[in-house]
Amino acid sequence: MATAKNTASPAAVTSQTVTIKPPNFGVAEFRVRGMAPLVIHRFSAKTKNQMKQKMETGKAASNKKNREAKLTDDIYEEARYRSADGWDGFNASSIRAAMISACRLVGFKMTLAKLSVFVEADGVDKDEPQIPLIRIYGEPVKQEDMARVETGQPYVTVRAAYHDWAAKIRIRFDADQFTITDVSNLIARVGLQVGIGEGRPDSKNSAGMGWGLFRIEEEKAA
Repeated sequence: MATAKNTASPAAVTSQTVTIKPPNFGVAEFRVRGMAPLVIHRFSAKTKNQMKQKMETGKAASNKKNREAKLTDDIYEEARYRSADGWDGFNASSIRAAMISACRLVGFKMTLAKLSVFVEADGVDKDEPQIPLIRIYGEPVKQEDMARVETGQPYVTVRAAYHDWAAKIRIRFDADQFTITDVSNLIARVGLQVGIGEGRPDSKNSAGMGWGLFRIEEEKAA
């Protein structure tokens, strides 16, 4: 606690008590190992460009337009996140969102968690550098599954899947809100109960497929 004096006018000297502590952050690193496939499906850059063109030209999409033919290999490549150095990754924000979601399991205020836990990325996406990435240690394979659009019509979805995967997750946390043990337990709950990527248990659209789960292999203060 600090006390500051106002010396602007000798006739009106006042004191002020400062109760706000300076930021006190710690960093912890966790090596995690996948317990289930990690399935990644980024939003297609080609689809995004098409939406942008329609927005800029003002032309509405035709309901009678034939669907453009696509090679599944191309769709698979579009589904991956890759850094400028060539390694595959997943969106770092998914870990932060999962940690905030896991706070519901232990009664911790999610609004406070939003201000208290942050993820330090390994790099950024080569095409969209605003997307921070955590490196995936593992090889991807093309995964084709049956799915349904909101109207119920079936279609084949093509995604990148990592079956034998690991990652190093670095968390910067407010040490006045969490201990390193708190952070470790929260990451453990993310790995065992929340998950990341497609088909995770905490999916907003379904009960998930049991994908995107992991366990902590090693932890240390960074």
